[in-house]
Amino acid sequence: MPDYKAPLREIQFVMNEVLESEKHYASLPGCEDATPDMVNAIIEEGAKFAERVLAPLNQVGDQEGCQFNDGDVKTPTGFKEAYQQYVEGGWPSLSHDPAHGGQGLPESIGTIISEMVGTANWSWGMYPGLSHGAMNTLSEHGTDEQKAVYLTKLVSGEWTGTMCLTESHCGTDLGLLRTKAEPQADGSYKISGSKIFISAGEHDMAENIIHIVLARLPDAPAGTKGISLFIVPKFMPQGDAVGARNGVVCGSIEHKMGIHGNATCVLNFDDATGYLIGPPNKGLNCMFTFMNTARLGTALQGLAHAEWGFQNSLPYAKDRLQMRSLTGAKNTDGAADPIIVHPAVRNMLLTQKAFAEGGRALIYFCAQLVDKAKLAGADEKLEADALLAFLTPIAKAFLTETGFESANHGVQVYGGHGYIAEWGMEQNVRDARISMLYEGTTQIQALDLLGRKVLMSQGESLKGFTKIVHKFCKEHANNDAMKPFVEPLATLNHEWGELTMKVGMKAMQDREEVGAAAVDYLMYSGYVTLAYFWARMAQQAQLALDQGTSEEAFYKAKVTTARFYFARLLPRTRAHAEIMQSGAESLMALDTEHFVF
Repeated sequence: MPDYKAPLREIQFVMNEVLESEKHYASLPGCEDATPDMVNAIIEEGAKFAERVLAPLNQVGDQEGCQFNDGDVKTPTGFKEAYQQYVEGGWPSLSHDPAHGGQGLPESIGTIISEMVGTANWSWGMYPGLSHGAMNTLSEHGTDEQKAVYLTKLVSGEWTGTMCLTESHCGTDLGLLRTKAEPQADGSYKISGSKIFISAGEHDMAENIIHIVLARLPDAPAGTKGISLFIVPKFMPQGDAVGARNGVVCGSIEHKMGIHGNATCVLNFDDATGYLIGPPNKGLNCMFTFMNTARLGTALQGLAHAEWGFQNSLPYAKDRLQMRSLTGAKNTDGAADPIIVHPAVRNMLLTQKAFAEGGRALIYFCAQLVDKAKLAGADEKLEADALLAFLTPIAKAFLTETGFESANHGVQVYGGHGYIAEWGMEQNVRDARISMLYEGTTQIQALDLLGRKVLMSQGESLKGFTKIVHKFCKEHANNDAMKPFVEPLATLNHEWGELTMKVGMKAMQDREEVGAAAVDYLMYSGYVTLAYFWARMAQQAQLALDQGTSEEAFYKAKVTTARFYFARLLPRTRAHAEIMQSGAESLMALDTEHFVF
């Protein structure tokens, strides 16, 4: 049976040693109580919940799925009870404002809990995950009255939340949406239309569901400039309880490739009562609060599938006997050697390990930027916001692509057994596949990164990160132990800017060059970004070894994995660099009518 064990030592290494969380929290107003002892206690309790409660339900959710019955949805066995334990443990309120019942802890601590919850059981974790985004949106854009009515209940976990964006005809192009919002005399609106692909849109785990919905006012301009944002509750609030059913009904749930334990709903709004969030026709701006939360959450999904794949591939590779080592028998008492002795298997295991551990460092770094964007002074907030905007599409797209690759390696390590459901490896692949699609596909993230973030800022957003990398490389340039990491990283960091300029110059002549280069540009950016974090981890591990440590094996493994990343994974940048420079002509030359079979 597949299993999950929270990688507490790995988490502590990144959080405490690489990213110096104690210093980070001490620098933020209101976070002084986030001491190492407190944070470790929270993480250890979160690990117990993930391991003991959620992980055993992972296959249950996949096998049973959600049951739809005339508008109602029943979640898999144990899901509702697990959610009640989650609420009783105070987990929904962890990183939210005490004014609304939250515990006031930094977002980065909540991110660690989300990682463990998501890795143990991604389908289940999506229910509170969507609520978190709804809370952030209300917290930033809601009125005081809306916060009092809705945010308090969401923070306690008594109610859950969703985001309702797309419709059947528009996909990612939200400018095409048709859902209408008619103003009413009492200041409310009547919302009518249908939304699809609404994760956690209907379920039996909480007494109310608060939908955050994009819709158009009657006089709204066309396109994305005419979208407004609304709160639409499943049940109308009545004092401290729920009252009458609102005009929103689940029409069906999707039959999906994976994440069967989470209900993906078609929601039909029929004159449902809603309330405007933020200014009219500025809904997409407000919704980006939710979407950016969700994009970092989806980056976590990539990490989760890589980590889960590695954890469940490793014991099998150590136990499964097959063939002899090319350098002679290693298991002389057995008929064959364990497959972990074979270079091809080690390549897959180390790839999973490198993507999981490197991805964790990237996400935790982004989570600290979220802390700063919320709590730091004005100048530091602006800097954190800009850096976060640049790194979010990289984290979302690159980590989901590499998470899916890692999940597939898990099947391959098991061989034929990986294709069989009882081992759980094929479920990991199916569950991972959606991550590259929702919250903006890899291709959309790539356009956002190259076109919107980098080229539209004339490279300034890129410079914000490459300066950080340059400073690190310069600081460790004379450290002989770091040269295998610093020298290639410095070279690629410089090339990153040159490639950007080349693509930008071509794009001035032909805008198709942006779309042609974008995905390879993003993947190149991802490999270089992870190289920076692996170099930082190697430096910290080497420092511990030089100073003498009782955990020599742990730190040696870090340095060795960093060497693997630089030797075996970072060279993939060469292909991406060549492809992004090859131009749009080969993609656009074939006339549409000649695409035939």
